[in-house]
Amino acid sequence: MGPQPGQKTVLITGCTPGGIGHALCMEFHAKGVHVIATARNPTVLAEMAALGMTTLALDVTSEESIKTCHDAVSNLTGGKLDILVNNAGRTHTHPATDISIPDVRETFETNVFGVMAMCAAFSDLLITSKGLIINIASLAAITPYVFGAVYCASKGAVTSYSRTLRLELKPFGVRVMVAMTGTVRSQIASRTHRTLPEGSIYQRVKGLFEKRLTFSQNNATVDTKEYATKLVAKALAPEWPLLLRAWLGRPDWFWAGGWAGKVWLSTWFGEWLLDFVMYRMIGMKTLEGVLREEERAKKAV
Repeated sequence: MGPQPGQKTVLITGCTPGGIGHALCMEFHAKGVHVIATARNPTVLAEMAALGMTTLALDVTSEESIKTCHDAVSNLTGGKLDILVNNAGRTHTHPATDISIPDVRETFETNVFGVMAMCAAFSDLLITSKGLIINIASLAAITPYVFGAVYCASKGAVTSYSRTLRLELKPFGVRVMVAMTGTVRSQIASRTHRTLPEGSIYQRVKGLFEKRLTFSQNNATVDTKEYATKLVAKALAPEWPLLLRAWLGRPDWFWAGGWAGKVWLSTWFGEWLLDFVMYRMIGMKTLEGVLREEERAKKAV
């Protein structure tokens, strides 16, 4: 069943149950928006289909899949789309000195190139409706998230891309919102994680690395529904002039999730503050101590 006459539509990528995308689907649906939920395997979206949402297969790393989805959405909505939420993403926790470049490319295919491809492909439908693009970024874009250099780089690319996209689409009446997302409850802790290679220089503090793998699920983590409720409220807020939109309307930058407020505040003090906090929070001072002990042992021989 498609949208009713006059009903707003939203397309969300990465809607597998248990994550932010799924929570956004449920919240937009509750607010009366027709939801087009997508996932690489659409069978996992059966619950949402039963509620009256449209469910489609979509792999954001596949040009063919994106085109097929675009055509289906265009036919469903009469050639327009009110909101596009680029949520599909891939975590990547590994020391920068231990990365596998093919693995890095896969992360960028999803986190960066997938976002770019979706915005380009659906721009015609968004321009028709003078719609809104929401790119789900992360505090990692501006935070030195130790052992997350690749993930930080991918989200940093999304924020920079979004800033320019905002200006390019402004003449066409399309808005671009960047969601600077902090720690939010998800299924990340249950996924298979990367491991340190045998010769890693961080084998000395392997426990710190393993603890870091689930950091986002154990540090000021916000409930997924709470995050979704706030984001949807801002997405559906009316337009306000530039100087007031951050408080009263659709903001250009949406900050929510654990640590979001603190990280936002820290941007007023300079990058040294986040460097100082993250270095100690992850435990890199412990590594300093281990290396000092190794140097003492060498000198004693």
